[in-house]
Amino acid sequence: MADRVISLTPTTALFLWHGVMRRALREEHPDLTARQFALLLQVFLTPPPHTVRGLAADLAMSKPAVTRALDRLGRLDLVRRKRDKDDRRSILVQRTVKGSVYLREFGDLAAKVAKDLP
Repeated sequence: MADRVISLTPTTALFLWHGVMRRALREEHPDLTARQFALLLQVFLTPPPHTVRGLAADLAMSKPAVTRALDRLGRLDLVRRKRDKDDRRSILVQRTVKGSVYLREFGDLAAKVAKDLP
């Protein structure tokens, strides 16, 4: 991923987010909460391994909130959980192909909306 800084005014950033959300709803992408989406991005945009405990700390969320978000993301097959073989108390959160495709399509959608910004 390129380390490029894009400067947006707060209003332009809101127009971008609004446009992406509207398009995502029209194209029937899964309706994720902000927490679920932030968690999904954390799993896909930062290097593994990911644990429930680590994700909770990284995102300043409680472990139960992470677990609820992972329940939903797991039902959608956007991530999967499995017990850590080295530390049976830990649960690893892993990427899925469906989650990767979902985020690539979402990124493409954001890029298209950004081209039409005022």
